[in-house]
Amino acid sequence: MIPRRAAATLRRLARGFPIVALTGPRQSGKTTLARATFPRKPYVSLEDPDERRFALEDPRGFLDRFRRGAVLDEAQRTPELFSYLQTEVDRDRRPGRFVLTGSQNLGLMATLSQSLAGRSAMVQLLPLALSEVRGEARASGIDDFLVRGLYPALYDRKLRPADWHAGYLATYVERDVSQLANVQDLRLFERFVRLCAARSGQLLNLSALASDCGISDVSARRWLSVLEASYIVHLLPPHHRNFGKRLVKSPKLCFVDAGLAAFLLGIHTPSQMSVHASRPALFETLVAAEFLKARFNDGLPSNLYFWRNNIGIEIDLVLEQASGLVPIEIKSGRTPSADWLRNLRLWMAYAGKTASAPQIVYGGEEDYRRSGVRIRSWRGI
Repeated sequence: MIPRRAAATLRRLARGFPIVALTGPRQSGKTTLARATFPRKPYVSLEDPDERRFALEDPRGFLDRFRRGAVLDEAQRTPELFSYLQTEVDRDRRPGRFVLTGSQNLGLMATLSQSLAGRSAMVQLLPLALSEVRGEARASGIDDFLVRGLYPALYDRKLRPADWHAGYLATYVERDVSQLANVQDLRLFERFVRLCAARSGQLLNLSALASDCGISDVSARRWLSVLEASYIVHLLPPHHRNFGKRLVKSPKLCFVDAGLAAFLLGIHTPSQMSVHASRPALFETLVAAEFLKARFNDGLPSNLYFWRNNIGIEIDLVLEQASGLVPIEIKSGRTPSADWLRNLRLWMAYAGKTASAPQIVYGGEEDYRRSGVRIRSWRGI
């Protein structure tokens, strides 16, 4: 098993809450992490038809088997069980009794907030962070990672990325879409997912996306919610501060995993990636996801935004931190250029005292400082 940074967060939360929930996309390593972090707890998969039937037909009897707690995998499959879990943990408030995992963000979070508020904590586990595969990062170039992506299966087994991504997409469409949305035409939904991949790292124009796919705006909005709920995409919001300039109000559409987006675009090899027009957007997709993983692995909500005004000046990421607003430019090139500093300088002038520690993350190999800006290699994020 590849050691995961979220393990320490799970252990910390289990010392303070009777229930800890672990959610994230399918195949991100939730079950492996939960069982490795809590090896003494019984494990039950609610994907198992017999176990699910038992939990639904006799929830008290089902939970009575686990007086000392358990790992309940794919817990969103039995939302009716949560009210009984509430009664059980109210009876016995020992911390760390139950660990719940689930692959559908909206369903699990809604159930937790309704039935287990104050009794549970949540960790969102995305695919591997670059910091968790440092050995691979030393041996591989950025184009390899952009094609391969960071799902654990691609590092645990000898698999061609295209083979794995094809199977993942088929399973996702067949299982999650049928559970989360009443999509009549799965081929049309697959087209929608591919169109979203082509827009990763770009401002979301829902009407244009719907028109290109041949569906209504209402359907596009609903399908996008499905992609968010199953952690295929996330929406990066614009920062709300208006430094005396008009700002865009649309979010950016970003894939959670650059490798899956690359597969959907038909990019299957590093040599194809190196010359593809989508390479800068996919590099931005990967870097933004790394900052998001860092927050989620620590059990924190996202603090990521972007900033763009009406004349096209843009900062790729703005992090809200106690020290101030941290602007980050993302450049896929391997050789830094003085032009890369331009937008940062303009934004720093707008932001004034709220600005802090500007950075550039780029596709090269060295870390250093230039004109007061921290220049960071992608290998070190």
